[in-house]
Amino acid sequence: MRYVVSIDQGTTGSTVLVLDEQLTVCGRGYQEFRQLYPEPGWVEHDPEDLWSSVLQALAQALAQAKVAPAQLAAIGITNQRETSMVWERASSRPLHHAIVWQDRRTAERCAQLRAAGHEAEVRRTTGLTLDPYFSGTKLGWVLDHVPEARARAGRGELAAGTVDTYLLWRLTGGAVHATDVTNASRTMLLDLHSRQFSPAMLQLLDIPSELLPKVAASSGVFGVTRGVPGLPDGIPISGIAGDQQAALFGQACFEPGDAKCTYGTGAFILMNTGELPVASSAGLLTTVAWQLGTGELRYALEGSAFIAGAAVQWLRDGLGFFSSASEVEALARSVPDSGGVVVVPAFAGLGAPHWRPEARGSITGLTRGTTRAHIARATLEGIALQNVDILRAMEQDSGRALSILKVDGGASANDLLMQFQSDVLGVAISRPAFVESTAMGAAFLAGLGAGVWHGTEQIRAVWKEQRRFWPTKERAPIEAHLARWNSAVARA
Repeated sequence: MRYVVSIDQGTTGSTVLVLDEQLTVCGRGYQEFRQLYPEPGWVEHDPEDLWSSVLQALAQALAQAKVAPAQLAAIGITNQRETSMVWERASSRPLHHAIVWQDRRTAERCAQLRAAGHEAEVRRTTGLTLDPYFSGTKLGWVLDHVPEARARAGRGELAAGTVDTYLLWRLTGGAVHATDVTNASRTMLLDLHSRQFSPAMLQLLDIPSELLPKVAASSGVFGVTRGVPGLPDGIPISGIAGDQQAALFGQACFEPGDAKCTYGTGAFILMNTGELPVASSAGLLTTVAWQLGTGELRYALEGSAFIAGAAVQWLRDGLGFFSSASEVEALARSVPDSGGVVVVPAFAGLGAPHWRPEARGSITGLTRGTTRAHIARATLEGIALQNVDILRAMEQDSGRALSILKVDGGASANDLLMQFQSDVLGVAISRPAFVESTAMGAAFLAGLGAGVWHGTEQIRAVWKEQRRFWPTKERAPIEAHLARWNSAVARA
């Protein structure tokens, strides 16, 4: 029996799974790490904290799995995508803390580029919008604010990358400076068509090419372990993908039109659009879904709602509706409907397809009869209704009607939310037996890259559905509900 190690490096913690060839989880480890907020709107991580959390989670998973080192066939990495950092090649010492995807410090720089008329060029080349969310302006900020950084970068003394690149560097003892095409497509530096860093984007954002990693396929041997505590040397790192693309792959969304939604702090929806990038006219992002070592290439449309599970946390922590997030379903089920209440959870503005950063959360339709239960139910409905806007935009851009939506992430365990999502979309919702699809996708890619599995059909065969939700409501009341939602969004 051969085993695959999957490293899932997330925003608040690192998870490591050890899986066998039948995708049974034999060992699991998890370690949180510090969140740093040096100024309002700034979010940072210490790269050493990230690395330490991976090592601790790895030790936990291996101890639980009780696997002989010789049986470890491959390592896969998936990661928080746009978070980026710069370090010294000679010492691996970080030049500055990692700047996290949530960080907004480069908003003014993005506004300047937009005012100068560069947004259309950025979207045409990279598939992205001009936004501080992406990595390019973060790297530029480090070069501009750390003394001697630009000069050192030009001399080739520094390396930069997203979290996958940093972990690969550490796992290989500094031997490999590379990234995969999915993470590269989130930097605002990659040409979507050539799948290499764009000279025009490097010039626009003033990023020296000497700083950047090699761009490779998502599945294939990047390098082998060297000097990693708890691991023997020579294990291939053979799969890398950004977290949302890894979830798409982990959900076996292999055909054009297949889509998934990951319900985490926010909701992240990706639709497989096939072998060619689809430019969005509806406010979505175009991104690389994956590229296999065989040459198979898939693109995706992506839309994100900034708040999903965080809205339930707000009910718990901000309003004190309950003591545990898991209680929200029972409270919401205690009433037959939301009583006309509409919650727009735009606490961090509205994301795709609206892109209204100035929008704020709202509760409308309140009456003397409104209770905590109505607001709780309306909050769950608001999470689902945001996704309707995104998925309708995807259908418009792709020219494909959605037939089924695969779901994962913590909030996908909420049956009431999943049933309402099916009702308002008018399509089936499929929840997998294993909801940690992000880690599963990294394991799939690594196993393919190392020859543990031999093609996506083998993976499709082992993917299992836990439950399917079907639409149960008449369309007339659903359309009336959608009209109330659209009115509330317009006023948010």
